[in-house]
Amino acid sequence: MCDEESSQPSILLVEDNEVNQKVALLMLKRLGHHADVVTNGLEALRALEVQHYDILLMDIHMPKMDGLESTKAIRARWPPAEQPYIIAITAYALLYSVDMCIRAGMDDYLCKPFSMDELRIAIDGYRGHPQNDQEMRI
Repeated sequence: MCDEESSQPSILLVEDNEVNQKVALLMLKRLGHHADVVTNGLEALRALEVQHYDILLMDIHMPKMDGLESTKAIRARWPPAEQPYIIAITAYALLYSVDMCIRAGMDDYLCKPFSMDELRIAIDGYRGHPQNDQEMRI
């Protein structure tokens, strides 16, 4: 018997808004994925200390520690081979540019509201993560 779930990347959703959490989790479920959820960057750092995640869907604007700051901390704390693929998710497209996200160490960028296709493409970009020796999507 094939264990399809084990072949899926492990995903951590870092999002403080409960409605956005529910929408993202439903979209991920429809795409055949499961995700754990935390509500800010500090919780994301704690979660990564306990478990490796392949992909982080990282909101930018959050309390306690925002997505840019937590991404910089992740990039500084873990060796490259152990770092997750980080996808920025933000409703503030003009305030947080793609360039700011890349400079912080993020791998991809989604602007809320995003479609199922956009989410699927971003998750598929994980296969292009440098630890997989392929070219990055951005």
